[in-house]
Amino acid sequence: MRIRMRYALAGALALAFVQGASAEELVIAVYGGSFHDDTKTCHVAAFEKATGAKGVTVLGSSVQTAARLRATRGKPDVDVAYMDLEVAVQAKAEGLLEKIDTRKLAHIGDIVPSAIDPDGHYIGFMTAATVIAYNPQVVKTPPTSWADLWKPEFKGKLALGDITGTSGLHFLLAVNRMRGGTLENLDPGFAAVKELLPSAVTLYTQADQIVSLFERGDVVIAPWYPDRIGSAAAKGVPVAVAYPKEGGVGILPTVSIPKGAKNPQLALKYIDVLLSPEGQKCFAEKKFAGPVNRKVELSPEAAKIVPFGESLEKLWFPDAQYVAAHRQAWTERWKREMAR
Repeated sequence: MRIRMRYALAGALALAFVQGASAEELVIAVYGGSFHDDTKTCHVAAFEKATGAKGVTVLGSSVQTAARLRATRGKPDVDVAYMDLEVAVQAKAEGLLEKIDTRKLAHIGDIVPSAIDPDGHYIGFMTAATVIAYNPQVVKTPPTSWADLWKPEFKGKLALGDITGTSGLHFLLAVNRMRGGTLENLDPGFAAVKELLPSAVTLYTQADQIVSLFERGDVVIAPWYPDRIGSAAAKGVPVAVAYPKEGGVGILPTVSIPKGAKNPQLALKYIDVLLSPEGQKCFAEKKFAGPVNRKVELSPEAAKIVPFGESLEKLWFPDAQYVAAHRQAWTERWKREMAR
């Protein structure tokens, strides 16, 4: 009888341990590719070491993550969501995000105020941009303008982002602005992209889809992100960064806690790791991401790639509220006019 009781007790303890371990899992919706790899190295591993909890990642673009939150409204299957600013603004407006208790974030005082949502529903954790990526082995004169993508020598050697990704939307807005359009009138931008579309070999939907295209020489120029370009170049991919004279389009990737998340307190601990000087420094050097923690100093190598100094000052940040309100309509128009 005692033996049976001991076995029963051991079984109950084992079950409790498994249930406890499950409760200490933090599910993080994050961008894919090299961004995901460096997130695991710089942030997830440090979070796991600090808390003893397990960080589980699910991959998707900002738009895909927002769609996930809508589909699971009130009972999300993720605890932390990475989304670019315009998408986070829309998710906030739809009531999909919890208010972050910043009093429980040890490093919030070191974060530049402009990175923090005034209402506390999201925090920008890095600065990035949509700029021009090019192959320096083929393109001997670095591009200096968005207009350079229309040069005849790039026909059939160009990749563009689809509007469902940030680079596709930003390129549309950038060329619209370059050709005299406004956020209220995107006709010049749609006309410009439609004109360029026959020169493109693909409309990529995930940021790292074009890495292999640069590796094989299938493309030599594309709107892309400095952090992705820096990561690819560090691995030997023939690609370099060019900031157009009109200014790159600024990106503020954000982190938030979905409303109804199962582990909000654990999510706060993860966000604190993300914002710490160590987490910011690691990510800035590995991912070439502009830090928002004022205590971080960039290495000379990183400073050449991330939005920094003059390139940061020239970034154009479209009105996030307006973009969020009109993105769906622009996407529907894109689907009609950019069908290939």
